[in-house]
Amino acid sequence: MKFIVSSSQLLKQLQVLGGVINSSNTLPILDNFLFELNQNELKISASDLETTMSTTIDVESDSEGSVAVSARLLLDTLKTFPNQPLTFKTEENNSLEISSSHGKYDMAYFDGNEFPKAVSIQSPSTTVIPGNVLSTAISKTIFAAGNDDLRPVMSGVFFQFSSENLTFVATDAHKLVKYTRTDVTANDAAEFIMPKKPLNLLKGILGTVDNDVTIEYNDSNAKFTFDNVILVCRLIDGKYPNYDAVIPKENPNKLTVDRGTFLNSVKRVSIFSSKTTHQIRLKMAGTELNISAEDIDYSNKAEERLVCDYQGDDMQIGFNSRFLTEMLSNLNSNEVLIEMSLPNRAGILTPIDGVEEGEFITMLVMPVMLNS
Repeated sequence: MKFIVSSSQLLKQLQVLGGVINSSNTLPILDNFLFELNQNELKISASDLETTMSTTIDVESDSEGSVAVSARLLLDTLKTFPNQPLTFKTEENNSLEISSSHGKYDMAYFDGNEFPKAVSIQSPSTTVIPGNVLSTAISKTIFAAGNDDLRPVMSGVFFQFSSENLTFVATDAHKLVKYTRTDVTANDAAEFIMPKKPLNLLKGILGTVDNDVTIEYNDSNAKFTFDNVILVCRLIDGKYPNYDAVIPKENPNKLTVDRGTFLNSVKRVSIFSSKTTHQIRLKMAGTELNISAEDIDYSNKAEERLVCDYQGDDMQIGFNSRFLTEMLSNLNSNEVLIEMSLPNRAGILTPIDGVEEGEFITMLVMPVMLNS
């Protein structure tokens, strides 16, 4: 097989696919990219058995064939080239010759038939989502997903589709994010749990995609198709916890505060908090919000006062500052509403502005016990 391709175009596609490849693979063939040439079309794939991603680019060729080539070697080589046409040609002794304007480079290749085939999804349901909506849904939720191997269902993002809305949920039992779109719907009700790795890959590419994404899914796998990219991944098996049950419905104490000012205060004050609990204390009374933290072991403490709009009983509540920082950083609004009931019940954050029509974001953060 022989083909001519632009070095920068090839590098761009390979860098996207490179995110699929694990640093340590059980099967050596998975350290390779699979090249499948069909005349002027080159399909490149990468896989870790759980996730397989492929993309198609146009090349100059009149031959066919498939080979697997070392991902690391190829990426390292392509990064050093200025943009120019490269000629790839297979030689007799299982070596792939790359010719550039500077010289020739030979690398070993494997038979493409050894590369694992992507799973074909049997009798799937299909939903079409605009690329920017899916990208936002992933960005707004994925940070809240857990990392606990003992609870795999909570280490992914829960997709819940219905004829009324699409909902995406992530939680690690300390924080929870629910992102809903009522302007996009599905024909059939469905729910599945997507692992983090393929979602991070999608998030990286979808930011630049204006087109729709077609999602096909069944009980065990999901397939995302857009532009010239196909991503197939295995879903997380199990039942997602009943997240609605943990969102408190009655929250009489309401705090409205400028998001940017509050975020900067939390960041500053948390520097003085305990390095083990990251605990900060919020004290609300009238139009004043008092934010404080103390690290008793090192005699460090900090306190700030902010003007706010607070309606409810005077109260004190403790939060993990890292969770608050993450949540406030993931909102785009100017002002944020925090609703609370008791110091031992979860607080709920919602943006007051900065959301699109049909877009709803609810963030929940569990409190921490205050040392009085």
